[in-house]
Amino acid sequence: MRLLLAAGFALLTSPALAAQCGNDSSGFDRWKQAFAAEAQAQGVGQRGLQALAAARYSQSTINADRNQRSFNYSLEKFMQVRGANTIVAQGRRALQGNRAFYDSLERAYGVPAGVLIAIHGMETAFGRGMGDTNVVSSIATVAYDCRRTDFFTPHALAALIMVDRGMLSPGQLGAKHGEMGHTQFLPGNALRYGVDANGDGRVDLYNMTDALASTANFLRAKGWQPGQGYQQGQPNFHVLNEWNAASVYQKAIAIMAGQIEG
Repeated sequence: MRLLLAAGFALLTSPALAAQCGNDSSGFDRWKQAFAAEAQAQGVGQRGLQALAAARYSQSTINADRNQRSFNYSLEKFMQVRGANTIVAQGRRALQGNRAFYDSLERAYGVPAGVLIAIHGMETAFGRGMGDTNVVSSIATVAYDCRRTDFFTPHALAALIMVDRGMLSPGQLGAKHGEMGHTQFLPGNALRYGVDANGDGRVDLYNMTDALASTANFLRAKGWQPGQGYQQGQPNFHVLNEWNAASVYQKAIAIMAGQIEG
């Protein structure tokens, strides 16, 4: 998921504050020390700093970041590789089995069930594959990586803030770039758009209710127009770009969503 950054995290992208990035593991510990000072200056407390100190360089994250070939596939190949037919079939059953829930999200945010279900299926196979990599380690690794520093540094700070607030366990597992939960939020937007939809007093993106409400809230905040279409050429299609910048992904979501609802 491509996620835009909350304005409150922009300070850490200043060159005057930047810890020294690197392209292999050799400088990671030095980067952590410098980043810890920056994070503390931004108000990160002891729990967040301890999580950063325990973070390890994630080679599997770097390998995944260098090997994102599926977004270069044709639409047909992309949908085949991502299992679109299975997502649609399972998505239809999910909608039939929990229609009142999805209707409530559409009333609250204007985002129809098919879109949320297609994203849920595409991102984590409906929660069955939410990741196997430590969130703090993976997000710190890509923040340290020179190719990715500008984008991921604010998200790394957000992850430490989430640990401070009890929203994220230091040992929590997620995807290779620090994405979390059922629909794979990055930390910055988890802070900004996360919703406590089940009313238990905390935003938990590993809870499906919170995750799908947060996804709908994100899309609505990015300009989703209730009652308008989302296929190519329709008013809401461009909002899918805010979720993921790959045009093949956007087209696949729109097609699957229409089939799920159809």
